[in-house]
Amino acid sequence: MHGSMPKPKPNRRKKRPSLGRRLGRSAFVMRLAAFLIGSYIGFVRRTSRFDEDGPGLARLLESWNGGAPMIMAFWHGRLLMMARFRKGPTLRRIHVLISNHADGEIIARSIEGLGMSTVRGSSRKGGYAAMRELHQVIEAGGHAAFTPDGPSGPCMHAKGGTIAAASMGGIPVFPVTFSARRGPVLNSWDRFLLATPFNRGLYLVGEPFTVPPDLDETAFEQWRQRLEDDLNALTHEADRRMGRPRVEPPPPRVRGARR
Repeated sequence: MHGSMPKPKPNRRKKRPSLGRRLGRSAFVMRLAAFLIGSYIGFVRRTSRFDEDGPGLARLLESWNGGAPMIMAFWHGRLLMMARFRKGPTLRRIHVLISNHADGEIIARSIEGLGMSTVRGSSRKGGYAAMRELHQVIEAGGHAAFTPDGPSGPCMHAKGGTIAAASMGGIPVFPVTFSARRGPVLNSWDRFLLATPFNRGLYLVGEPFTVPPDLDETAFEQWRQRLEDDLNALTHEADRRMGRPRVEPPPPRVRGARR
């Protein structure tokens, strides 16, 4: 009986990342990108007029000006100008949850350059540690900020992290958004609004709500849906007042459906 000789395995060399990918991970490139983004946001804010309105504005400003901790929630597509909602020492008290991927690193550096603090993690990676850190921030009197549809969507569909954080400490959640008269909505997963300089803009603050502790699955979903509905209604209203067409969320994914 003749045994067959095993075929030698081909000597496969590990594929080297492309130049673009290597540059994207470069600390220098990240610092440069963060500087350019922060400079752009500051230039838009300085050359534009942004009004503030909404049923929750007065209560949010109470917390902003030294009051009790709060949670701000806004869609990822409206992230651009939220870092310059207001100036002052309160900015450093606001801790924004940012994901751990490379894009998140650039966003984090940009936000920190504008005066806010960041906490790293997401619903996928580092989520538990990030939530624990945010809880400690809130217990120490700080504020938290979430993009409930981040870091990768679906667009304008809230995940549960904001509600989970709010229920841990009985902290009021403020739905917040911005819109601007001029600037494109990018064809990105989050339908990102890129406000342009020399603009007219609007910050809208929705009615805050407080999430009770120890929620069962049904109650948790009701609060999550409320946040999603409030943010979508607020965003549609801000766009309407700025004369922009509505940005609609995609239909929810059906479980078991093929992508």
